[in-house]
Amino acid sequence: MGLVSNPRGSRAEAAQEGMPVSVSAGPKRRWTNLMPLVVALVVIAEIAFLGRLDMAKNAAMVDTLADFFYRSHVAAVDGGDIDFVVSSAGRTPPSETCEEWLEREDAVAYSRDFSKDPVFVSGADQEWKTCAVGCKFGFSGDKKPDAAFGLPQSSETASVLRSMESAQYYAENNIAIARRRGYSIVMTTSLSSDVPVGYFSWAEYDIMAPVKPKTESALAAAFISNCGARNFRLQALEALEKLNIKIDSYGGCHRNRDGNVNKVEALKHYKFSLAFENSNEEDYVTEKFFQSLVAGNVPVVVGAPNIQEFAPSRGSVLHIKEIEDVESIAKSMRYLAENPEAYNQSLSWKYEGPSDSFKALVDMAAVHSSCRLCIHLATVSREKEESSPNFKKRPCKCTRGSETVYHIYARERGRFELESIYLRSSNLTLGALKSAVVSKFTSLNHVPIWKSERPEVLRGGNDLKLYKIYPVGLTQRQALYTFSFKGDEDFRNHLERNPCAKFEVIFV
Repeated sequence: MGLVSNPRGSRAEAAQEGMPVSVSAGPKRRWTNLMPLVVALVVIAEIAFLGRLDMAKNAAMVDTLADFFYRSHVAAVDGGDIDFVVSSAGRTPPSETCEEWLEREDAVAYSRDFSKDPVFVSGADQEWKTCAVGCKFGFSGDKKPDAAFGLPQSSETASVLRSMESAQYYAENNIAIARRRGYSIVMTTSLSSDVPVGYFSWAEYDIMAPVKPKTESALAAAFISNCGARNFRLQALEALEKLNIKIDSYGGCHRNRDGNVNKVEALKHYKFSLAFENSNEEDYVTEKFFQSLVAGNVPVVVGAPNIQEFAPSRGSVLHIKEIEDVESIAKSMRYLAENPEAYNQSLSWKYEGPSDSFKALVDMAAVHSSCRLCIHLATVSREKEESSPNFKKRPCKCTRGSETVYHIYARERGRFELESIYLRSSNLTLGALKSAVVSKFTSLNHVPIWKSERPEVLRGGNDLKLYKIYPVGLTQRQALYTFSFKGDEDFRNHLERNPCAKFEVIFV
């Protein structure tokens, strides 16, 4: 006899009629009703189990049974009413923002506290109390130094080359040669070196000193004492004289004036000064050039091929690149000397202020090169720790629904500690990055590091003006002149390639 169901009558009625009874439908409904309770018990058990674990050591456990049910439930909620984040480190509570969660999960306690264990460099006995990182120089043998000047050094100590001389006279000052000889840190006038040591600074030169009347009959003054320079500077001097450019020479070469004078004070009364270096090397720009700026005249330069990068404004410098240029430069000198309006335009930066690029360059020296060496060493130390396999794995981004929040870091050039910046995937652009950086530092009432160094006339108000932003670790040549993201897509790719990306900023 076949199995018969009785949709209209009760099971008791069916039994009374001697008919077989189907019992499958009722229990199935009861079992379905109990499913949420079973799931809840499983989830509770899972949470209780996970609660006994050290979650920091089990960050890889993301596909737990609880996560499975959690994601399934949220996926079923129409319109995403429940916010959630699932990552290698866990999930944010509904009441916690992505920013709050990232601030906690990405926090790192580094193995070395530089305030208690400062960077130690074997060298002059001094301590930089105003440096952004603990920084000490000395000769104590009690502690292994992080770095020391000269060669050779142990494998745990960085060897430092520091020189302000031209590589044309001292070959090892060439960065490539210095690397081959075993120096791990190079400090030269080159902006491509690890820690540049330039001849410029606001503190050393009163660059914005007022312009004095040009009372001397000679067009230019020269202070050249090394008559055996390896470039063509002496030939250039002679060529200018042959073209009837009157020059007062105070140095040992072609001297026609008493050299026992205050150089800068003497220069102030000439329309031009011959800022002739002893070598034509990129970034090798000495006091000859900056003293001319202080004096308030137009420097005529033989030297660095990139001297225009050091100019306070366009048209403020005349550059003799090759000996063949002398005739055209002599013509320009005569024209400017005979046309006061054109000449004053060359010095307009004295009244209107120098360019942002000039300020950004000179501001670098607001932090002493010894302090910048310590910052460099501390930064490298943390980078090594972060690349260690034992370093804490950080999520660096947080997703809720269709939007992701990226956690990045930024610091001002010359500082060490980094500040948290958050960007959202819905506006992941260079414009958003710049805006977020300015907003962050403004909220901190940040005072630019150069504020006390610059002449008062150039300090400006309290508003922050962002000039450059670039990844931590670039040279100053890259930061100031060559690096830039090739659009928003390039920037987004950088964030994906560099979780918790770190940036350095220059305010002007």
